[in-house]
Amino acid sequence: MGKRLLWTWTALAGLACTGLASGPLVAAPPESLSADQLDWQPWGDDRPAGAVCRGHYVMPDYRLPPPPGEKVASESDRADYGEDGETTLGGEVLLRRGEAQLEAPRVRVPGSRETAYAEGPLTLRDSGLLVRGDAAELSLNSDAASIDSAHYVAHEQRLRGDAVRLARLEDGRYRLTEASFTTCEPDSDLWRLVGSDILLDRERGVGTATHARLEVGKVPVFYWPWVRFPLDERRQTGFLWPTIGLSNDSLDYTQPFYWNIAPNHDATLTPRWISDRGLLLGGEVRYLFSQDAGQFEGAYIADDSAAGDDASDASDLENGDARWYLDYRHAGRFDARTRYQLRYGAASDGRYFEDFGRGFGEGDTASMPRLAQLDHRGDVWQLQARAQGYQKLDDPLLDRDKPFYRLPSLTANARWSQNNGFYQQWLSNVTHFWRDVDETQVSIREAANGTRLHLSPATGWRFDEPWGHLEPRLEWLATAYQLDYGERNTERDEGLTRSVPVGTLDGGLVFERELELGGRGYRQTLEPRINYAYVPARDQTEFPNFDTAEQAFSWNQLWSPYRFSGSDRVGDLNRISLGLDSRLLADASGRERLSVGVGQAYYLDNRAIDMDGDPDKSGRDDYANFTSYYRATRDRSPLVTRADWQLTDNWRSRWQWLYDEHLEQTESTSLALEYRADAGHVLNLGYRWQLQGFDPSQEDEDVVTYNREEVDLSFAWKASRRLDLIGRLLYDNTNDRALEQLAGVQWNDCCYGLQLVWREWIDDSDTANTIEDDLTDRGIFLRFVFKGLGGVGGEADSYFEEAIPGYRATAFGRR
Repeated sequence: MGKRLLWTWTALAGLACTGLASGPLVAAPPESLSADQLDWQPWGDDRPAGAVCRGHYVMPDYRLPPPPGEKVASESDRADYGEDGETTLGGEVLLRRGEAQLEAPRVRVPGSRETAYAEGPLTLRDSGLLVRGDAAELSLNSDAASIDSAHYVAHEQRLRGDAVRLARLEDGRYRLTEASFTTCEPDSDLWRLVGSDILLDRERGVGTATHARLEVGKVPVFYWPWVRFPLDERRQTGFLWPTIGLSNDSLDYTQPFYWNIAPNHDATLTPRWISDRGLLLGGEVRYLFSQDAGQFEGAYIADDSAAGDDASDASDLENGDARWYLDYRHAGRFDARTRYQLRYGAASDGRYFEDFGRGFGEGDTASMPRLAQLDHRGDVWQLQARAQGYQKLDDPLLDRDKPFYRLPSLTANARWSQNNGFYQQWLSNVTHFWRDVDETQVSIREAANGTRLHLSPATGWRFDEPWGHLEPRLEWLATAYQLDYGERNTERDEGLTRSVPVGTLDGGLVFERELELGGRGYRQTLEPRINYAYVPARDQTEFPNFDTAEQAFSWNQLWSPYRFSGSDRVGDLNRISLGLDSRLLADASGRERLSVGVGQAYYLDNRAIDMDGDPDKSGRDDYANFTSYYRATRDRSPLVTRADWQLTDNWRSRWQWLYDEHLEQTESTSLALEYRADAGHVLNLGYRWQLQGFDPSQEDEDVVTYNREEVDLSFAWKASRRLDLIGRLLYDNTNDRALEQLAGVQWNDCCYGLQLVWREWIDDSDTANTIEDDLTDRGIFLRFVFKGLGGVGGEADSYFEEAIPGYRATAFGRR
């Protein structure tokens, strides 16, 4: 097994910046005030669930009632009046105009009555804003004000800071000189933005700063000549934090730019420089309307200097090739019953995502879907029209592996039910299948394009009572093909038809008894079930295979007459299935605590129809291998045993075991143990064993040549309100190797968030049936978010939630 050392990370850009103590960074705001001077109140019993801040800002009530109109109300201990009309208020002075209130020990108002001058320490409040300072100049005719040695708090935005001078402009914005800005709690300066000139626009939710530096623990780590940042959760146009990566001695730098075009329309432009490949230009556009939404993403590199370095000898990729991908998605509705979807994806070659990736958890993408679909859901009829296909990303992509397009596919389904238990069903579909291949490079069966009409009307009767059920059902599968073999010479029939009846009889009984276990009352059921299915064999040797695969055996297959997915094969079947279920129900609530079942199918005839479609198979030599022969001629299915046990409100286990009594071997078994806690803790323990060749639906390159035995352990532990620990180990016990290892930590504080995850995984090079060409990849993912300012690294929450079922990553919002 090969090993490829691929270390990647995202990190704080600019940590190694030089000259951080040079000229433009000399802005020195005043020292911060203590928490009790900034309207900060620690949480008590009313602390909201999930709150990570230790307290919150609370604006006290105004001390003066609002005066009428634009007048100024005042209150003071004493007042002195000068000969020129000047008034000096002293003691405890209160002034209020509109939403603004001033508290100061001394206020001087000249005779013009246009301006007030206050001496501190003073307090100014204005619509969710607190400012404390040493001196102030306030306009009595407008909202303009200027405060020296200011300390400010915006309650709703949860931001605070300090400034040598704070000025409120007449248009409502605030200009701060030699000032700081942070969303950290009072008495904490884990990070702050310091600038020589900061402009805050609370109405638009945006701030700007010139000659700004980012301090972490009062250590400067980054400098901007000019920076724009959000004041709340509203999206703002501007540069996002960069991403830096290193792999195989190659530098990978990404600098995204976000463009907030409109409230329902935005874009992200993402130039990416990879030192050994060149400049990759990427982007994403999103839009949202009342009944429609969509997005477009893509990337392009004009000259990939390393395009052919890792490509196989059969690949057409060469150094210097242009490479790209695009993916467009749109969905909407015309009315409550009619919806539509559009999707188009394409890539320049099958190795694009292997070389450039798409995200932390998605280094490879198997295909690019293409779809145009219209759905209408009526009370009786369900109609669908679609054109569908996808680009399979293999390099090289052989003709025999190219997928079929559906151009188009039309479906009309309906169901009618009567009160006496009878029902009728109509399923119909017509599809034209096409793919662009050289007919001479594939087998004659795979060379055909064509149209398939498939009709499956059915009728039945359902008798259903609490003590049991009975359902006879008859279905007629009628299929017709019109095929085209192109330039290929063949004597095969191009117009094929097939009609197959499918008859089933399903019945079961339910016995109940009251039961007491551990002092608790339960209701136990015993539910025997029998199912008979008959499907005659039809010759399908000349039928194409557009969308069909043989299904692996399971509990559900005991009760289904369909051995194949899709409509190109109808498997013959003459079978009786017997099963026994037992459930344990909590008597008071009816909640299912335990369900166990055992079942087996008994075949009255051999199954002649496989993917070859030949009904005349009789001996061992007619089958490709022993597994196929045994699957077709065995007289009993494996014994299927399953159990689903809700041990407690938090613990649950599931088990399924398929055992072949004749060969005395296990065909498949799976065991899962899950823990879910209200606090958010998650534990998953899974075990899977499968006999080689158990799943006949897999493609050749995905069929492993060994018995598969895997253990999957994953967990997420919310150690506190702020700290999450996550991990996963997927272990291949057959080959004594770890298929995936993941360990990480998420810290969600009041003013910052951190995700740090290490991951190592096996890349099977799209050939799961061999391990000699497997490669080991490793990566480190870092995301650091300064709440209210932005962050470093892209989101990987969706990958973590997929890798650890039941885990829900905490959003890095302001709380």
